[in-house]
Amino acid sequence: MVLKLTGSLLVTCSCGALGLWKAAQWKEHLRMLEQLKKMMLMLRSEILYGHTPLGEALGHVGRKSEGPLGKLFEGAKERAGQQLGEPFCVIWKEEVEKRKKDMLLSEREIQELTGFGEHLGYLDLEMQEHTIALYLEQLDMSIEFYREHEREQSRLYTSLGIMGGLFLSIIMC
Repeated sequence: MVLKLTGSLLVTCSCGALGLWKAAQWKEHLRMLEQLKKMMLMLRSEILYGHTPLGEALGHVGRKSEGPLGKLFEGAKERAGQQLGEPFCVIWKEEVEKRKKDMLLSEREIQELTGFGEHLGYLDLEMQEHTIALYLEQLDMSIEFYREHEREQSRLYTSLGIMGGLFLSIIMC
């Protein structure tokens, strides 16, 4: 009897912890989107107001940021600086693909990030500004969605984890 009770308690706690982990992932996703927006604003400032070339601007922004997004920008800057004749869109796409498993972004957001790089680097200053502005609008919509649903998703994941654990405990006993 004690063994069953201990097993039930462990199952319930582990399922509850899984629910808490999923809720924390939702919040981390939102934080990553907000960090990406901040980085895009810094990139826009570097390009438009500092008249910094794209490669250097990516490096500045990447050094000021941390995590996989900072590494993405720094990696793109280094590859662009190697002068291998590759178009920037190819470099950006490969860097995003290489780091997408470290970023907590959805497949749609990864596609938008890849698409952002396709229109950057070879255009004039005005078109680069429009490209960044368009991507910032897409980020704003994603951030708004995650903020609106953050509370309910956290509750849902936590509740489902605990209730699922209790359900499994009842079935096991």
